[in-house]
Amino acid sequence: MSTAVSAKDVKALRDATGAGMMDCKHALQESGGDVEEAMKALRAKGLADAQKRAGRAANEGLVHSYIHTGGRVGVLVEVNCETDFVARTDVFGTFVHDVALHVAAMRPEFVSADDIPEAYVEGERAIFIEQAKDVPEHAREKAVEGKLRKHLSTVTLLEQEFVRDQNEKKARTIEDLRTEIASELGENITIRRFVLFELGS
Repeated sequence: MSTAVSAKDVKALRDATGAGMMDCKHALQESGGDVEEAMKALRAKGLADAQKRAGRAANEGLVHSYIHTGGRVGVLVEVNCETDFVARTDVFGTFVHDVALHVAAMRPEFVSADDIPEAYVEGERAIFIEQAKDVPEHAREKAVEGKLRKHLSTVTLLEQEFVRDQNEKKARTIEDLRTEIASELGENITIRRFVLFELGS
């Protein structure tokens, strides 16, 4: 027998998560009215749904420009979604703006790990091998790969911590943010490319 839940609780959960009314109602019923458990269930469902959508074509979206204070740094970013309707929503527009602002502040070099050329990876690995000469031989490879992985995450947009979350206890990566927005909007959202311009460089 499912737990009776109030419309007030359903609305509160919907406001907190952005999930649909029926999804919120079912999550509360299944959790026996436990809001925390309902939120966890909705998050898990949202992530699962976002993964299902990842293969769908995303050919709509926005190209957005962001000029940093003083006009010394500018960013162009292309973010795609599935429909023109979603592309025109405030939620999508805010996400695209946040991505451009993040690029201006954190200066990633690549969108994802798949975009990193093998030559770049090997060049960085050679640097870390040189730096690890004093590390005992049995631990050297692990040390090099650890440093390499950490470095690649700092130059990859999707793996960077969102600039506005950096003072938070639980900072989200840009990939976390993208997944949240895809779940909220119900479409596949992809960051296609970006270009950063800096005065004099």
